[in-house]
Amino acid sequence: MESLYIAAFFAVLIIITLLKGVRIVPQGYKYISQRLGKYHRTLNPGLNFIVPYIDSVPYRITTKDIVLDIPSQEVITEDNAVIIANAVAYINIVQPEKAVYGVEDYVLAIRNLVQTALRSIIGEMSLDDALSSRDQIKAKLKAAISDDIADWGIVMKTVEIQDINPSPTMQQAMEEQAAAERQRRAAVTKAEGEKQAAILEADGRLEASKRDAEAQIVLANASRKSITLVSDAIEGELPVAYLLGEKYTSAMENLASSENTKTFVLPADLLNTVKGILGRN
Repeated sequence: MESLYIAAFFAVLIIITLLKGVRIVPQGYKYISQRLGKYHRTLNPGLNFIVPYIDSVPYRITTKDIVLDIPSQEVITEDNAVIIANAVAYINIVQPEKAVYGVEDYVLAIRNLVQTALRSIIGEMSLDDALSSRDQIKAKLKAAISDDIADWGIVMKTVEIQDINPSPTMQQAMEEQAAAERQRRAAVTKAEGEKQAAILEADGRLEASKRDAEAQIVLANASRKSITLVSDAIEGELPVAYLLGEKYTSAMENLASSENTKTFVLPADLLNTVKGILGRN
């Protein structure tokens, strides 16, 4: 009976030993095998055998691309503007043993490296350049990180800038600046319109004055010609008296036709009246 128990014990021990010596690694992963606490080898996907009780598998590393979300952070640009930026990094572990033994926590280390490099790159750019140069920031960021993480057996596949926006305070200042610029442009446009209107109005007055002057010259020439014609027809001072009398009579007619005129008296001697106007006897 005791021999049966001993045989069963050894059978169970053999089964456990065989199970502990077999490792099936799934596709997309690599296992790190240690022998007596020291790195021994890397187990690839498939069936692998290890020495039971001597070898152990403490680390299971994925070989698929890993997406690392880089938290948002405030960054000061070259012109002292504050912007908020975050990113996302895509990495791949090509040498799991270096990722395990080369750094304590490669995820935390890469996040800190990306954040530090991002602050350094944006800090050398102006606000406008930082907001409009995502591709340039991406290229510089990848170049700055790739060499550092290569020592850990990790490849930086790509890094993308998710958001890069001015801080709320900076956005408010930019909106106020834009509003002030729009008001300035509106004031300039209004002033320019008023200036053009004033110029057009002045041009109109000038043109009207020129036309009035030309009309007066035409009337004066007409009067001169009429006086000349009358002088040719009538000799002496009678031509001037004739014209003045004609105008005097026309003025009296207009005055007499006015609705406010009740009584109108004409001088008896019109010719002597005209001569009196001329100051002659």
